[in-house]
Amino acid sequence: MSRYPRNLVIPLLASAVLLLAACGSGTSAGTAAAGQAAGGSAQNAGLPGEHVHGVARNPGDGKVYLATHHGLFRYDNGNPVLVGPEVDLMGFAVAGPGRFFASGHPAAGVDLPAPVGLIETVDAGKTWSVQSLGGQADFHALTSSSKGVLGYDGALQSSSDAKTWKPLTIASEPTSLAAAPDGSRVLATTASGVMLSSDQGATWARLPAAPQLLLAAWADKSTAAGVTQTGALAVTTDAGATWTTSTGKVDSIQAISASRTRGGTLEVLVVTNSGVQRSVDSGASFSPLGTN
Repeated sequence: MSRYPRNLVIPLLASAVLLLAACGSGTSAGTAAAGQAAGGSAQNAGLPGEHVHGVARNPGDGKVYLATHHGLFRYDNGNPVLVGPEVDLMGFAVAGPGRFFASGHPAAGVDLPAPVGLIETVDAGKTWSVQSLGGQADFHALTSSSKGVLGYDGALQSSSDAKTWKPLTIASEPTSLAAAPDGSRVLATTASGVMLSSDQGATWARLPAAPQLLLAAWADKSTAAGVTQTGALAVTTDAGATWTTSTGKVDSIQAISASRTRGGTLEVLVVTNSGVQRSVDSGASFSPLGTN
């Protein structure tokens, strides 16, 4: 994938593409990859840096995690706390309770190759280990499911075991990748429309019913959410066959995730210039994380 500026924030109503790209506790595993802004900078909005590449709720401890240029942060009582070593996390995906995949670049003094390739943590970010492609791959779009990992670093690749990889093709460069938890479907947001794969990225077809999305994330095998170019949240509950667009609007998107709460409610988290926002009504309204 092309290397975007480190301070990139994607405003809506623009043709720019976006890079990646998962309050109540105890949600089920969803996927990470968009948001709202109402002014203010990341530094005064409770964000731990100028840009966030991934957001997700860890199904292990129920807390929200942010993948940033300065490492992985966990929200404790509304405050982001650095977890583990400082790694510029360009790609990020939650694979299970406390188990995350990531890609990017280590900070000085961190004992990881540059780029890190595909790294994995099984202790919610405290420690990371290189699984493959150390010193070779820098995935700016990354997603995982029960069937494996899919990443894009200028070329699309997939791995069923996080160790060995096979090359794939896609007609348009993905700005984000999102796999359903069971691996049955993968969404790719591209400049030419939303693409869907039902075979782990081996083949792709454009979703004619989907609006143009900047980012997308799956909550379960049939429910996904994404943000349109006009700032609305679009939701599908039938695996992309039909979409409903919200009346509420978001802006200055950085990251998105979707998951189900223990009660079954769809929770969408979005990161914007104004901080982490949460919606439990399919985008009709958003509120700052921690206020509900």
